[in-house]
Amino acid sequence: MSTDQDAVSAGVGFRSERGPVLIGIMLSTALVAIDATVIATAVPSIVGSLGGFAEFPWLFSVYLLAQAVTVPVYGKLADVFGRKPMMLFGIGLFLIGSVLCGAAWSMGSLIAFRAVQGLGAGAVQPMSMTIVGDLYSLKERAKVQGYIASVWGVSSVVGPTLGGVFLEYVSWRWIFFVNIPLCLIAAATIGLRFHERVERRRPRIDYAGAGVLTIALTLLTLGVLEGGQAWAWASPQSIAVLAGGAVLLGVFVLVERKAADPVVPLRLLRNRLLVATNLVSACVGAVLLGLTSYVPTFVQDVLGTGPLVAGFALAALTLGWPISASQAGRMYLRVGIRSTALLGASVVVVGSSLLLLLGGSSSVLQVGATSFVIGLGMGFTAAPTLIAAQSAVQWQERGVVTGTNMFFRSAGSAVGVAAFGAIVNATLGGSGTDGDRVGPVALTAAVHNVFLGTAVLAVAMLAAVLLMPRNAARAPTREFSEGAAL
Repeated sequence: MSTDQDAVSAGVGFRSERGPVLIGIMLSTALVAIDATVIATAVPSIVGSLGGFAEFPWLFSVYLLAQAVTVPVYGKLADVFGRKPMMLFGIGLFLIGSVLCGAAWSMGSLIAFRAVQGLGAGAVQPMSMTIVGDLYSLKERAKVQGYIASVWGVSSVVGPTLGGVFLEYVSWRWIFFVNIPLCLIAAATIGLRFHERVERRRPRIDYAGAGVLTIALTLLTLGVLEGGQAWAWASPQSIAVLAGGAVLLGVFVLVERKAADPVVPLRLLRNRLLVATNLVSACVGAVLLGLTSYVPTFVQDVLGTGPLVAGFALAALTLGWPISASQAGRMYLRVGIRSTALLGASVVVVGSSLLLLLGGSSSVLQVGATSFVIGLGMGFTAAPTLIAAQSAVQWQERGVVTGTNMFFRSAGSAVGVAAFGAIVNATLGGSGTDGDRVGPVALTAAVHNVFLGTAVLAVAMLAAVLLMPRNAARAPTREFSEGAAL
């Protein structure tokens, strides 16, 4: 099928200039990804300027929380009003949040403004992938989404480094002010070069469902992020927050059954293919979080290198991902999406198993090679499974399907934050360290346990791919490209 035919079925005008739009999407994605980690190196300076040392972890948590809980809602709104308005709204909200963060006068105000940034990021993340699904043919999507995936990987390395540069030469406030021209460029590019034809229909917004879902996900994400940190896992606070979130999810299901136009159509959650691809996305988020958080720590504190070398070791992951993603399109057109994803997940399992061979005598080259193998597997897994989910529905539901898939990835990252942090704390606590002075032996053991958890998640990812229907193994047909279920 030609790209033009895909555009007709997707409701995208032929006048869209794909190159500039893709640049705008990648720039927007980079902004969102970098701001998730850019303040990591700025915490001491921010606390010195604003105070509130005890509250600074919320600078990370509230951003991730606001982003995660709004992704499904934005996905649904995009199916009603179009991708372009939601993307521009997200960039605008992110811009406002950045300006406010740069002008913050206290830790409390900075935390609140980080939430505004997160609300904007919640729109940018799913809209980027949805627009790609609208503009590019089935054959092209894996390569293009590989580019976007590489943006996330590179940003995880660039973010802390960029924060350090601004601290060295200007002020921590410029960590946020630098977003102003970049947001304006991204918004102008997408606003002027992206054109879509949205079917005009009377919007019926499921406010009740959106509200209940947001509160439920807020409680669950909050419980996962703060459990074992702000309060013990078995404490009354933890139980109340997690139980409240679970109960509200049940209420959400009841609300959606009666809604005329539900924010998350429940029938989509009964689709075996969509369930499988969402589980894959959750595993991708958790594995990626484990690698980006602890590979640099291992290389610096165990192998004794500097942050630049540690960044290069992790960058091998971002090199392997787009290489394999660019070839995934050719492969799944020949052997099918399921077979391609199975290959990729198997490679991730192999790479994650190689992590278990790393120790204090390992070389940086060995760490980089292992990360590269995992990146290759991710490229053959993440992009094809998302494409399968998008292609299983019509244009009118592609936004909510993409948003749900992205939410599962965010949720996987949030669970990874809690799980890996708990593993490290438990290991270091059992070794008798005080948390401030950690020896290389104890840290090696702690990171090894994280790598073991990563390997378990890789196996879970492979199992999730196996859940995909076997008829997904065939090469996609014209009907599949236009949105027929696999």
